[in-house]
Amino acid sequence: MIKQLKTFTVQMLAGANLVTIIVMTLIGYSDRLSPSDHPVLSCFGMTFPLFLLINLAFLLFWVVFKFRMIWIPLLGFLISYVPISIYMPLNLRKQEVPEGALKVVSYNVCGYGGNYKYEQGFEVVRDYLFAEDADIVCIQEDNDTWRRYCFKHYEKKYAYNDTIMFNTDLYPNGVGIHTRFPIIRRERIPYRSINNGSAAWYLQVGNDTLLVINNHFEGTHLKQEARSAYREILKGEMRGDTARMESKKLLVTLSESASKRAPQIEAVCRYIKEHRQYPILLCGDLNDNPISYSRHRLAEVLTDCYAATGRGLGLSYNQKGFPFRIDYIFCSSDIHPYNCKIDSKIDASDHYPIVCWIKIGGND
Repeated sequence: MIKQLKTFTVQMLAGANLVTIIVMTLIGYSDRLSPSDHPVLSCFGMTFPLFLLINLAFLLFWVVFKFRMIWIPLLGFLISYVPISIYMPLNLRKQEVPEGALKVVSYNVCGYGGNYKYEQGFEVVRDYLFAEDADIVCIQEDNDTWRRYCFKHYEKKYAYNDTIMFNTDLYPNGVGIHTRFPIIRRERIPYRSINNGSAAWYLQVGNDTLLVINNHFEGTHLKQEARSAYREILKGEMRGDTARMESKKLLVTLSESASKRAPQIEAVCRYIKEHRQYPILLCGDLNDNPISYSRHRLAEVLTDCYAATGRGLGLSYNQKGFPFRIDYIFCSSDIHPYNCKIDSKIDASDHYPIVCWIKIGGND
């Protein structure tokens, strides 16, 4: 009787492990679903780390109690290798950065507000950027409307500085560039959005014209109460009807945001295809996780520098309960990226900066 009970328990757990793998795999490849056609299903990529952890828990369980069953979770990791390598790249070896490579920093500075930790938020960001000594700095929420002296500080380090504002009436938002290289021209990439946008700068880098695209795409529009509810659901502190009701609210909000973000992503992808004659560097806050249509769509036309050269989770959004990378650097095939990383040593924003080295013509 006891033996039969053990056998039944093992079979039930093995079945649960297989179901976990099926769901994890489906979610891992859900980034192919356009939010325009599948607004709710396209948001399930946010749950990928949860099922990844569950499968890991099964692996540890089988190691301890039934070693010969470890093939099940290992098979799951193998089947989901592609989304796993996107969510947490496994590039173990640090690359040697060649001479002549350019250092790039992309940073959502949250309007230089200091993340409720620093009274002099701008000064903390400025000191960090000056110490990093990057060749190209792309800033999101580069809002200089309430303290006009920001450019005066940047000009001490960078000869060329420019910001394009998207909205100055409600909540000001803009993207900016601060660089050593001359700006030949710039333009905004047209798409519909109240408070977000993308801009393109053409830089003279030696004999090359480098096209730099800086973006701040549609946010999640999750209010603080919704964020708190999300954290409670993940921790298992909210259950029953309340958890189901809050989950539905979250899905509705996220799917609406994703539906607005998708055409913005498509507009930028079209712009990239129309300007393929230039080496292209794309930076910005996608407001979307690695297992998303946004990242997948951009990765179809450019190289995700973190997925190609980074290591580990790379959590760029530093608010508790949201274990995601939502800030990215991409480059075209005629640019080689090196050692892309999320720099967590500065917490003057609700984002961490993303840093990468690039070499134009590095793939030749």
